[in-house]
Amino acid sequence: MTNYNIIGKRGIWLWISGILFVVFGLALILWRFKFGIDFTGGSLLEVKFAKERPGVSEVQTALADDKSVGNLGSLIVQPVGNQDMIIRFQESSEEKHLAVVNSLTKLAQSKTKDNTVEELRFDSVGPSIGQELKQKSVNAIFFVLLAILFYISYAFRKVSKPIASWKYGMAALIALFHDAIITMGVFSVLGKFYGMEINTTFVAAILTVIGYSVHDTIVVFDRIRENLPKSHLDFEGTVNMSLNQTLVRSINTSLTVLLTLVAITVFGGASIRAFALALTIGIAIGTYSSIFVASPMLVVWEKWRQKKAH
Repeated sequence: MTNYNIIGKRGIWLWISGILFVVFGLALILWRFKFGIDFTGGSLLEVKFAKERPGVSEVQTALADDKSVGNLGSLIVQPVGNQDMIIRFQESSEEKHLAVVNSLTKLAQSKTKDNTVEELRFDSVGPSIGQELKQKSVNAIFFVLLAILFYISYAFRKVSKPIASWKYGMAALIALFHDAIITMGVFSVLGKFYGMEINTTFVAAILTVIGYSVHDTIVVFDRIRENLPKSHLDFEGTVNMSLNQTLVRSINTSLTVLLTLVAITVFGGASIRAFALALTIGIAIGTYSSIFVASPMLVVWEKWRQKKAH
């Protein structure tokens, strides 16, 4: 078993977390998100060119000049791999969809006569559905946070000394809130500087991060609950011992998950890259917070209670 003085250096860990939380929290407030068509409404068309793929500016010019296409609203053209291309536009009607495909086919054949365009994916979402998805996403996250608080308070109801069971729930809630804000803040920065959009898969990733963060925190809290009745150390010493007993397991478990997610982020397609990246960032931060934020907060809370009592 390792014997690191993690709790003794809790000030350092909490300062690191505090700085990250403030930086990415401010980024989230200032820049918010770059919402994808799931939330704003619009169309996403993914196509594959059999031969030569035209450049981004060529596609933009062809679609803008083609009278049968007309006004598409905002237009984003993104090359994917060697032959694919994703085209996002504000209009979501079937007529616009067909007109864009026809225009791309004409452009492809103007460069290479036997070039063809294969449609791989077409998603279309109306603005009203986008607003509904936003509201449902917020409701889902709020419900999950509330349910986690009540569940942990109930699960730790028999561990009321030296701190009340609901404080375990609050510490876990603060840790997962910290994880979610930092992950969302990173995507706010990516949206501002790299144009990365978020869609409903991002909401699924945030809910998964919340679940993973709580799972990892409960592993440590559960060891504290087991050790408290038989430990001869004070509360601070018992928490530090419990962290050392679970440290290797937490890191090894997270590393195996992260290796898989990094591989998906690097080698996976564009459609799941944002989802895998959100999970990678969230699980890395969640592993840190379960060790260096949630448990130290219990000790800080207890120290503050003792100081107040005297």
